Amino acid sequence: MRMFKPDESKRPMGKKILLIDDDPDILEVISMILENKGYTVKTSDNGENIEKEMPELLLLDIWMSGKFGSEICKELKASEKTRHIPVILLSANRDIEEIAKTCGANGFIPKPFKMKDLIEKVNYHINASLV
Repeated sequence: MRMFKPDESKRPMGKKILLIDDDPDILEVISMILENKGYTVKTSDNGENIEKEMPELLLLDIWMSGKFGSEICKELKASEKTRHIPVILLSANRDIEEIAKTCGANGFIPKPFKMKDLIEKVNYHINASLV
């Protein structure tokens, strides 16, 4: 029997993702999925401390109590210090594609999502930011 060995050069090797959502269940599930794939995941229920964390990728819910994710995204993309951070919006909003374009997000994932879609989009944006 032949054993398959994964290509270690394609592993994320602890790349940091900041996940911002005010739903603790979403934070837990997405964190588990991405940590299982080798990412380091930091979570927050608001948009504070993004500059302190300086992640390689930001997963950001649109509808949160306090401040909308689309506004946080606009602020990040307007700042010289954070505009390079890829932002993927998460939402059940049917207009998520238009909202993502308007606020300058790099991508979006509609809720509910498939794990495969989440992982593919995260891998794509992490790898694109390393080029």
